[in-house]
Amino acid sequence: MSRGHLIVFEGIDGAGTTTQVEEMRKRFLGLGLPVHTTAQPSRGPIGMLIRQVLAGRLVLRGSKPLSWATMSLLFAADRQDHQEAEIGPNLRDGVNVVCDRYVPSSVIYQSATADWDEAAEWILELNRHIRQPDILFYLEVDPKEAARRRERRSGGAEIFDDPRLQALLVEQYDQLGELMPDLPVVTIDGSRAVDEIAGEAWKHVEELRAKGAPA
Repeated sequence: MSRGHLIVFEGIDGAGTTTQVEEMRKRFLGLGLPVHTTAQPSRGPIGMLIRQVLAGRLVLRGSKPLSWATMSLLFAADRQDHQEAEIGPNLRDGVNVVCDRYVPSSVIYQSATADWDEAAEWILELNRHIRQPDILFYLEVDPKEAARRRERRSGGAEIFDDPRLQALLVEQYDQLGELMPDLPVVTIDGSRAVDEIAGEAWKHVEELRAKGAPA
């Protein structure tokens, strides 16, 4: 059996990654193709811990947040567990996996809050054994527009929602090709209508499928 493709959506908070993961799922199902959607942090034990941290519900003594290095280690552990328990088995069964966020989120978010020039390289090393996606879509959105979208969505603010930090994250994402030169990145204007974005992403996935199943 041929393995499925691993497709990832990336972008700052409010870029529309979750929406596009769902749109991609609908397109696979519409053709009767097997698909599994997921996200990082995962719904596994470590991922659920991270979600508590991001929501500000889990802090250190004195209400201090966890350090960027600790968060990087947690994300790397969750990603390894996610790969072993969910992503890998689905791909081996011929199921296409569409994931909301992946290694670049760790590299960009944690290094942006680090006080060490070599943070990105260290985080990449932590994730050295994580499977490379077959294609990764970066949804490029102005941070002000992303902030407006976050205000409209349900749920409280998360620890990375600071507008100045989000603007810095955009700068970091714009350097993704330099940080991870082997990553198959496709940049899409995330300010357009949902259907337009989904249509453009699907064209690239069709090209990927036309090349045949990955090894």
